[in-house]
Amino acid sequence: MSKTVFLLAVVSSFLFQFSGFSSETQSHVEPGLDAWKDPSLPIQARVEYLLQHMTLEEKVSELWHDAPAIPRLHLPAYNYSSECLHGIARDGNATVFPQAIGMAAAWDVSLMHAEADVIGTEARAKYNDYSSKHNGDSIRYYGLTYWTPNINIFRDPRWGRGQETYGEDPFLAGRLAVAFIRGLQGDDPKYVKAMACAKHFAVHSGPEPLRHVFDARPPERDFYETYLPQFEAAVREGHVGGVMGAYTSLYGKPCCMSSMLLTDILRRQWGFDGYVVSDCGAIKDIWLGHKAAGTPQQAAALAVRAGCDISCYNDYLALAGAVTNGLISEDEIDVALGHVLTTRFRLGLFDPPALVPYSKITLAQNDTPANRALARKVAEESIVLLKNDGLLPLDRAKIKSIAVIGANANAVPMLLSSYAGTPSKTVAILEGIKALAGPNVRVDYAQGCPLALRIDGTNAPTPEALARAVAMAGQADVIIYVGGINSGLEGEEMLHTNYIGFAGGDRTQIELPKVQTELLKALHATGKPVVFVNCSGSAVAMPWEAAHLPAIVQAWYPGEEGGSAVAKVLFGESNPAGRLPITFYRSTADLPPFEDYAMSNRTYRYFSGKPLFAFGHGLSYTRFKYKDVTINERQAEPDDIIHVRLNVANVGRRDGDEVVQVYFRHINSSVPQPHEALCGFHRLTVPRGETVPVEITIPVKTFRYWDTASRQYAVEAGRYELLVGAASDDIRATIPLRVVSSASSNR
Repeated sequence: MSKTVFLLAVVSSFLFQFSGFSSETQSHVEPGLDAWKDPSLPIQARVEYLLQHMTLEEKVSELWHDAPAIPRLHLPAYNYSSECLHGIARDGNATVFPQAIGMAAAWDVSLMHAEADVIGTEARAKYNDYSSKHNGDSIRYYGLTYWTPNINIFRDPRWGRGQETYGEDPFLAGRLAVAFIRGLQGDDPKYVKAMACAKHFAVHSGPEPLRHVFDARPPERDFYETYLPQFEAAVREGHVGGVMGAYTSLYGKPCCMSSMLLTDILRRQWGFDGYVVSDCGAIKDIWLGHKAAGTPQQAAALAVRAGCDISCYNDYLALAGAVTNGLISEDEIDVALGHVLTTRFRLGLFDPPALVPYSKITLAQNDTPANRALARKVAEESIVLLKNDGLLPLDRAKIKSIAVIGANANAVPMLLSSYAGTPSKTVAILEGIKALAGPNVRVDYAQGCPLALRIDGTNAPTPEALARAVAMAGQADVIIYVGGINSGLEGEEMLHTNYIGFAGGDRTQIELPKVQTELLKALHATGKPVVFVNCSGSAVAMPWEAAHLPAIVQAWYPGEEGGSAVAKVLFGESNPAGRLPITFYRSTADLPPFEDYAMSNRTYRYFSGKPLFAFGHGLSYTRFKYKDVTINERQAEPDDIIHVRLNVANVGRRDGDEVVQVYFRHINSSVPQPHEALCGFHRLTVPRGETVPVEITIPVKTFRYWDTASRQYAVEAGRYELLVGAASDDIRATIPLRVVSSASSNR
């Protein structure tokens, strides 16, 4: 903004003060250096005022996540680092929802929005309480800029942070990301409730131990067709307030100093108008890890010039010296700081509470019974019934005793996983089973074996412990084995995971640890029916279990009410309808090299083998039939919208939810295309004996691919098929469609 425009805005403000505007909203405005607090001024004018009155040192001090107060300008301190991956984290008691991969398994856009809305409310409650007691200041984890969601593609099940994502499909991840962002940020036309931040931009999915030096080089089409679309949706549709750059390099350039990512794509092509922050320590990685700069000053200057506005950690304090040495100009620093300060204005942090509707939220709206009930609902919807030979749901009238075996059965940390808050109450799976089994069913528990063996074998189960567990199981009517892994084995850059099959936060083998399979074989040999409840944030290869056990339930890391949710599914009080957002492979041998970022033979779209459990898979205690599947047009142009209509009939004996999935396939394309790709879905409830109509809208532009010759997205004319079904490998209807003209677009 020019000084002339700014002066006009100030004059307008002066006149505005005498126009009858509420004295309540003007009472805090002081003459002189407080003029920027005037809520009648445009945000740009208020930001420009601050920039004109800050010294270079003050500006630099505001460009890291822990921005100090500037007392002479009456600018409060603010910390930009807060987390709410699946509930408010590291900030006292809060509602803890299932880990993100479990949220994705619900395939429920409206539920995702509702969850994020609750998280945003709890965020405001905590911020309002803290800032009111500390003169408007905030500290780490007590702000309103949340570094969530993680929308990297879960391309390989070995990646330890895949649990934080919405799965392997860019379309599904994009729809869920938009819902989460909109829910968190609120729907007020002027103010943001709590600001989301899409991360890690853009190509980042392990290996964890190499993230500070790794250079990802995906093929060009994979970059544009798999790694970018969900970020584009977050910006264009979700209007996300922040974006976090990744630790890694892309095509030889560290992501946090990539002008291609942060300026050309993010701002110029997509129109992003928020702030960009580095991952914590990623600016240091530019010179120390990637060797892309010679000094900290050079690294800081290169990052700001490329479009990274804030440094997580204090690396940008080197910018004052960088200006002195001619590495960057103060005007360039002003651009970055303008984005940063605008964030706080959009949140209403400097406006009178009477103007900001979210200022009325109090701690009474945090960690409420209603929020806990929603956490339980999300957990119930996330559970995927992988296999059922009729054992489930368990009939309490026919069962006198249950043996609950497994290290995850009574483990609270497993429920909460990584980036978790502190719930006021948790329900472990064993506790949930005991509560629902009722007084006439005996429930016994034994751990049996650890989740994984240490490399040195020091935690191997004793023969006596194994024998006790097997003997207990042999006396029961049914065995519930609760195993899998936990976030102590898979997670973010874990330097000391000295367990077989795990390294640095990642997995080196995706098979269920051998110690558990051996115990399951012994339990199976008792002749008693075994239900396997697998808890994990990633796909687990379990071919023996899938072949021999009558029932397998995928519970993820299900949050504070996880035990209640799992028990309700086991006893039939909840009919499972979760669907896999990732492919469950049969073996580590099915996977390409972990460090290869090409999508060839990865995920359901490109995998050439036969999965153990396919993307979109999930069973129910009832049965659904798809009827009268039609589309509005059999011939369409790239700008058209296709309407898929069908009737879903519940022909079983229980009420239940179904997730209708629509995939597309291009027939005889001139370029290689996926086997099939998700382009629409809808979760719905269908009472037993009833039929419910469904309509799913699909923009033809969803069929786009990246044309490497024109360097644009294109929709190719030709023959397509729409595949309507209950999973990627359970297609109920195939509908031909012809696209009659081609179109190219950068959208």
